[in-house]
Amino acid sequence: MTGESLYPVLEPLLAQIQKPIQYVGGELNAQLKPWESVAVHWALMYPDAYEVGLPNQGVMILYEVLNERPDALAERTYAVWPDLAALMRETGVPQFTVDGHRAVVDFDLLGVSFATELGYTNLLEALDLAGIPLHAVDRDESHPVVVAGGHAAFNPEPIADFIDAAVLGDGEQAVLEMTEVIRQAKRDGASREELLHRLAKTGGVYVPAFYDVDYLPDGRIQRVAPNKADVPFRVHKRTVMDLDAWPYPKQPLVPLAETVHERMSVEIFRGCTRGCRFCQAGMITRPVRERSITGVGEMVERGLQATGFEEVGLLSLSSADHSEIAPMTKGLADRYEGTQTSLSLPSTRVDAFNIDLANELTRNGRRSGLTFAPEGGSERIRKVINKMVTEEDLIRTVTAAYSAGWRQVKLYFMCGLPTETDEDVLQIAELAKKVIATGREVTGSRDIRCTVSIGGFVPKPHTPFQWVGQLGHEATDVRLAKLRDAVRSDRSFARAIGFRYHDGKPGIVEGLLSRGDRRVGKVIEAVYRAGGRFDGWSEHFSFDRWMAGADEALADEPVDVDWYTVRERDYAEVLPWDHLDSGLDRDWLWEDWQDALSETEVDDCRWTPCFDCGVCPQMGTEIQAGPTGRTLIPMTVLNSARERVLADTPAE
Repeated sequence: MTGESLYPVLEPLLAQIQKPIQYVGGELNAQLKPWESVAVHWALMYPDAYEVGLPNQGVMILYEVLNERPDALAERTYAVWPDLAALMRETGVPQFTVDGHRAVVDFDLLGVSFATELGYTNLLEALDLAGIPLHAVDRDESHPVVVAGGHAAFNPEPIADFIDAAVLGDGEQAVLEMTEVIRQAKRDGASREELLHRLAKTGGVYVPAFYDVDYLPDGRIQRVAPNKADVPFRVHKRTVMDLDAWPYPKQPLVPLAETVHERMSVEIFRGCTRGCRFCQAGMITRPVRERSITGVGEMVERGLQATGFEEVGLLSLSSADHSEIAPMTKGLADRYEGTQTSLSLPSTRVDAFNIDLANELTRNGRRSGLTFAPEGGSERIRKVINKMVTEEDLIRTVTAAYSAGWRQVKLYFMCGLPTETDEDVLQIAELAKKVIATGREVTGSRDIRCTVSIGGFVPKPHTPFQWVGQLGHEATDVRLAKLRDAVRSDRSFARAIGFRYHDGKPGIVEGLLSRGDRRVGKVIEAVYRAGGRFDGWSEHFSFDRWMAGADEALADEPVDVDWYTVRERDYAEVLPWDHLDSGLDRDWLWEDWQDALSETEVDDCRWTPCFDCGVCPQMGTEIQAGPTGRTLIPMTVLNSARERVLADTPAE
């Protein structure tokens, strides 16, 4: 019987593996609905280990939204560690959900949320363990519809062969509308192709099989065009305009096992208009939508009562940028003063942090870690990336932090940014030394620490840097070695400055997957079949395996890894994601790239005249009601007037 629990056959395997608790389920606030009581069944997957996936807000929100609907249910599944995967293959136990321990293959839909492209091999592992054909073309009515979401879904072309559909942007409305389409299609006895066609016709669901890609002899894309009637040339992202109308999660999940985040989190706003040119998250989540102070307060109170957590994280891309962050933090600090509840801002801009904010966050005596992200070491490179933070801003901020009692800060930078030189990177060492000197001066103590964390820059779709060439991994490693030597060269600072970085190799693989087209799917499959799993984990990642897979899969193609990564694109080239509309105008992105080359900064458009990036709501749009009766505007409507057909003229 479909929907039957697999736990009786799974339980004997759990005694033979590490961390069996992550597969047990039954967490506080988990939901389990009777299978036969609903029409549509969703399996929601975060393609990483339980400890990483359970705190994910996106999956947690969709889990609640779907389970509130009386005719649907949602259960969760995560990537299975290799020890259990081997036993599952031996015993024939398929990929299962942690809520009802039901076989994933029994569900109507498998929704996979990708925060990073390095989870692609885990998708293939889950499909294989579930008994779902890896290639969408081989699936029939007995298999779930495999849907990709999350930030990586803004270029799903590398996994186009493996998914049936992709949804861009916010998922709250999208999953409800998809549920209605699936419910009606099941009633009508529609075929799998007809079901997918109904989804594609909505304009907000991308079905790769309904689009053909033509290539030029040199490997570039000539055009991407629909091959089926009533399918739009461009698929639009979804945007929830009123966050107060969607106050999720209402009952956050409390993990049974240790996870990467042990706190109750509330998203205080979505989107960012700071305009950092490297930041895909900031670009694709525009426009900015804030939760009200009242809405945030209600979510915090309800969440604490439902979970018992003692830390509240106020989440966003840059939490201190909320227009009412000062009264918000003061109000929450007042409410929970004298309790065990602490507040944290996991994401804080250098120029938005101040002593008043610091005092509110530490009123109960606890101090969580402070992380700031100057991103670039020199003033010049920060102009290139539009990170409008000066050295004076940084020193002023760390002065406030050290004065408020912090003794350690973490600074995050990137290596390999466009136009970057060795000198730009070496300036990171000088900044770190100034931070330590400032801390010693302010506190009168030498017990001051600064951790410098370096990440490799990866160009991302739908950003002004989507055309740039990526720095090779050898050049990245040489540059980082010079920085390490510069940090360690001065003994008076060496012990006070921690230095953390990864080599350049994972960034190259991420770059291949970020800006790849459908031909990269063959690389992913080759790597998976060679043993690739958990590529976001250093102990499982193998650069050599990826390079060997690329050599094998692309042997007969006019492209290779360097073609996808270190090659610079020009304006005329059709990019693999040009038919997927993030709301940003392509010409605006190109102009911003030219501004970067001229080291021209662009102000935050929340406080200055509009720069016409393309995402803001237009007049005359259709209004829809949210579940609480408040109004919201779907981005599918907002962007309908912007639909643009890709030119079928070959690039010169």
